[in-house]
Amino acid sequence: MSRIEQTFKTLAAQGRKALIPYVTAGDPYPETTVELLLALADAGADVIELGVPFSDPMADGPVIQKASERALAKGIGMAQVLDYVRRFRERNQTTPLVLMGYANPVERYDQRHGEDAFVNAAQAAGVDGVLVVDYPPEECEVFAAHLKSRGLDPIFLLAPTSTEQRMKDIGRIASGYVYYVSLKGVTGAGHLDTEAVARMVPRIKAHVSVPVGVGFGIRDAATARAVGASADAVVIGSRLVQLLEDQPAANVAATGARFIAEIRAALDTLNEGVNA
Repeated sequence: MSRIEQTFKTLAAQGRKALIPYVTAGDPYPETTVELLLALADAGADVIELGVPFSDPMADGPVIQKASERALAKGIGMAQVLDYVRRFRERNQTTPLVLMGYANPVERYDQRHGEDAFVNAAQAAGVDGVLVVDYPPEECEVFAAHLKSRGLDPIFLLAPTSTEQRMKDIGRIASGYVYYVSLKGVTGAGHLDTEAVARMVPRIKAHVSVPVGVGFGIRDAATARAVGASADAVVIGSRLVQLLEDQPAANVAATGARFIAEIRAALDTLNEGVNA
């Protein structure tokens, strides 16, 4: 059983929802990434998505695009991202880490280091899952199989426009969880319709056996709680990245932890009385 699967099983037994923050590796400062990850875990993050910086992040809005640009300008690439994971794992062996990014850095790593080098290096570093935004399920079954053979979960996106067939295709090969993009747009954009999310999650669950996380447009505790009422997990990225971008290095970890603790407390009100 993967760390991600175990985490969701434990939360389900407690009647709780998963909180999944996203941060970009190396942003706002390369030297703060590991401490930030540890602080987020201590503050109540159940899974953490670590963004791999990329120059053309098609699904990301201005906030995360700028985070990638800042990280790239400081020399952060896949090798540095994997080193952050290794260093995190030296001090935390329980919180799952998911690498989230795009095909180009993954394929470039294999070009430089050999066939299957990325999957092998990710497993060795302590990565638990991989979400490649521009790998549709029909084009990456071999990649997904390689991930699973190393004990890593291939995680896929679903959108408001996803067809029933796409849900079935993803349900067949996904593990860990699926990430439902709640908006027709990029990260951090638009107004989140929580009622639409509540209608969509059961449709997804009819075809997908793994937990459903919802992200894009979740910016505060109230919205997180509303989404958590129907989803298995709440994913929050742009607002967290935005809060951190202007902080001095000494404040980054504490600022991230305070925000995540607030979201965690809101989510935990959903199960008040469940285990009383």
